[in-house]
Amino acid sequence: MPWNEDTFTKLSYLRDITISNDGSLVAYVLQKANLKENKYENTIVIEDLSSGQKKYAEDGTLPRISPDRKKMLYLRTDEEKKQSDLYLMDIESMTSKRLIKTKNIKGIAWNRDSRKILILVSKKSDDDDLWYDSSIPVWFNGEGFRDREKFVIQIYDTEGEVVIDEFSDENVVNAFWHGDEIIYSVNRIENLFKYYDIRSYHTTKKTLLDNVPYMAIDSNDKYLLLYGRKNRKKLSEHSFLYLYDGNKIIAVNEKYGLESEDGKIDISGKVYALTADAGTIYLEIYAGGKRKRITEPGHYINALDVSRDGKIAFLMMSETELNELYIYDSKIRKVTSYNSEILKKLKPKKYKYISVNSFDKKKIDAWYLKPEGRKKSPLVVFVHGGPKGMYGYYFHYTAQLLVSHGYYALFVNPRGSTGYNEKFALEVLHKTGLGDFKDIMAAIDELLKKEQRIDHNKIGITGISYGGYMTNWAITQSPLFRVAISEQGISYWFTSYAFSDVGLWYDKEVVGDNPFENNNYRKLSPLFYVDSVKASVLLIHSMDDYRCPIDQSLMFYHLLKERNKDAHMVMFKKG
Repeated sequence: MPWNEDTFTKLSYLRDITISNDGSLVAYVLQKANLKENKYENTIVIEDLSSGQKKYAEDGTLPRISPDRKKMLYLRTDEEKKQSDLYLMDIESMTSKRLIKTKNIKGIAWNRDSRKILILVSKKSDDDDLWYDSSIPVWFNGEGFRDREKFVIQIYDTEGEVVIDEFSDENVVNAFWHGDEIIYSVNRIENLFKYYDIRSYHTTKKTLLDNVPYMAIDSNDKYLLLYGRKNRKKLSEHSFLYLYDGNKIIAVNEKYGLESEDGKIDISGKVYALTADAGTIYLEIYAGGKRKRITEPGHYINALDVSRDGKIAFLMMSETELNELYIYDSKIRKVTSYNSEILKKLKPKKYKYISVNSFDKKKIDAWYLKPEGRKKSPLVVFVHGGPKGMYGYYFHYTAQLLVSHGYYALFVNPRGSTGYNEKFALEVLHKTGLGDFKDIMAAIDELLKKEQRIDHNKIGITGISYGGYMTNWAITQSPLFRVAISEQGISYWFTSYAFSDVGLWYDKEVVGDNPFENNNYRKLSPLFYVDSVKASVLLIHSMDDYRCPIDQSLMFYHLLKERNKDAHMVMFKKG
């Protein structure tokens, strides 16, 4: 079976995983792409881990099983209207009823009584003709204009089908139960994404931790699990896991120096973490001050949930396997194999690893895919987002598609990537496009020496977000690249600073302080080097991207075209 542009519609994608308190049931969303109707179709699957029996609920997301495992909450969402219907299902009979219909539900969680739930809702002014907001940023990526946004947390009785209490606050990140209290974290707007207030609500609001570099992410009714970093000064610093007992904050995995991607806590106080390490994301357990790695190198763990007694449900992939459901209960057991038969036909290739010595002798990790055959073949260089992203052992659809059609594909983790020590991650600050670009070029040089079949006259580069910036940068700094596809790429750091939802603080961290005076805002911007471009360029951008606003590609495109460069632009209204 050949790989084609629509092969992704044949694949199944798992997400939104949750496990019941007793560890007997797991629910997740099974997603398929419907190309004809231009949408993704979602089915909630409930797996009985003892019997292997499956039950299904069509058109649902965000499943949440009640503590007594008799009921399940889920959402049905209309993306066009930003409308969310909250449903309650009886798991035994698989019958559902709609509880509420509202806009912008951001979170739901069961109380331990299996009757009350909390619902976190974002409420805006909802005027179809205008938006107004007096704070900064005026918009958030994925959320749109803030439009005087308030967050409301409702306590809802699922039996009486009535809101029995509610309160509001600003800039709420998440909310969950801690016994019969609600714990929620609030972004400090003057130090956004760095510092938070952690608050509780029972009958009144109170602040547990004020202006701290952590947010609360989980509870076992005794401890709160926190995510962040002591004395945070930069967003680019690593984040770790901590426990809070109401008096002191206890570090869980800070001493190991690698960034946490997610975390959970069980009733005994064991902490479960996803940790990025040189291309692998490990599942780890922390207990008694010690770390135990559950999974092997060469995999990506994308999501986890933990029962009260420590049974772990998680989604794991590799370079040749998409996410499937696994259970850990003293040993790992694979539960699903949705993609096994189609992948037998497609035969995705395993990555080849290369270690690269960069210009300053720094060791850089890279991987590549090699096509079949003996003739000269083109090379496509991929650049991840971030800059604090990471390539490694996950299923890369586009690269597998390209290699099946006779292309080499190269992935590089340049300085600035996560999965390494913090010093490595911070090296790009105020120098983005310099050492990190040299790392990528060093990896290309190494691969060209290693693989004699690569056609040196057919090398392309592509990436999204920071990868789009690096694509724009690469074609202005080197004649090596014949083609480039830049998605959501940055071309001018000054307008990104002033326009992006995080520009006023994150761009200053990456590029430098004093944007009106700092020469980096010009020196590191591809826009000012368009005359050097030799490549054919395709710019892809979403009009709904507020992290990397569309002006970035439009400016680059206009100046390229004015200089008679071979440039093309595709804009999506959404995406």
